[in-house]
Amino acid sequence: MKIVYYSFGGRYSDNPRALHQRLLARADVDAEHVWLAGPEHAGAFPAGTATVPLGGPEALDALASADLVVADNHLPAWDKRPGTTYLQTWHGTPMKRIHRDAHFTQPAGEDVMSRLDDDVTRWDLLLAPSGAAAVPLRGAFGFGGPVPVTGYPRNDALLAPDAEQRRARVRAELGVEEGRTAVLYAPTWRDDDRFGDGPDFRLELDLQRFTERLGDSHVLLMRLHYLVPDALRGLDVPGVLDVSRHPDVNDLYLAADALVSDYSSAVFDFAITGKPVVSFVYDLERYRDVLRGFYFDPCEIAPGPVLRTSEEVLEALADLEGVRVEHKARYEAFQERFCHAEDGRAADRVLDLVLGGRGVRA
Repeated sequence: MKIVYYSFGGRYSDNPRALHQRLLARADVDAEHVWLAGPEHAGAFPAGTATVPLGGPEALDALASADLVVADNHLPAWDKRPGTTYLQTWHGTPMKRIHRDAHFTQPAGEDVMSRLDDDVTRWDLLLAPSGAAAVPLRGAFGFGGPVPVTGYPRNDALLAPDAEQRRARVRAELGVEEGRTAVLYAPTWRDDDRFGDGPDFRLELDLQRFTERLGDSHVLLMRLHYLVPDALRGLDVPGVLDVSRHPDVNDLYLAADALVSDYSSAVFDFAITGKPVVSFVYDLERYRDVLRGFYFDPCEIAPGPVLRTSEEVLEALADLEGVRVEHKARYEAFQERFCHAEDGRAADRVLDLVLGGRGVRA
């Protein structure tokens, strides 16, 4: 059988990557694997990986001849033949509203939304990482097909037997000294940053104050959203590393001792690790009432403190054990609601679901 993969503008990443890697490790499936590769990402695929250029006729031919298509985002229009299964994994539990539920400062335009809706008509399955996530995912896309609650294949790595060894390796590669607290800051993007009708991109977390207050004991790993990864190009602040282009966010989740985020799906994935989460929601009202709106109110469901100022965030990071103790009950409730399906075996569940008897060796 032929399997075609697509992730985030032609990267080797996310749920499609996890499913591909798991398939390569299994002995019971004989398949041809082809990735749609963006020109700026083509060099990051593992040696020997078959790729075709995203956006060209080869990509459309690959999709049209596939038995299984695995994507974590919308694909361009293509001729789906009878018998092809299109598995849409999506890419996170949505705290913020998405697709037609979203309130954009500058709407993408009805023609764009119609093309995205057209892609949805080709989906055969839409994965959900939890029962709670399945509801907004189905509703946002108006998807009437199966939405199995499987957990996310990409999150299996967070619970893998080698997670501690991987953590040590990644920290060494990043230059995080032993005994130093690594804080991952992973904010989501703002629509006015992307579409350009708002103020210039600015970072609300005070990096200089971070260095002054915590620089001797902490290191900050800055991970901007994939839609605005170069907004801080040339960043040069002691104790702050720009990891926006790091190829695998799971490496960063494992390397980090705490997460600072806002309305990002990173909160839901990172909570699988049990490590402290701090929500920095400096623009809560604007994001809620003007830019997007929420499915889940961060003030109600966040697994840790919900803070409005940079100084409050630094205070929390200075006492992570206090954060852990004070918010223990909230954290456990969050995990029960949003992480219940994450057990390290999601990839196999998904593959058994979509492959059935196809592609199995005799």
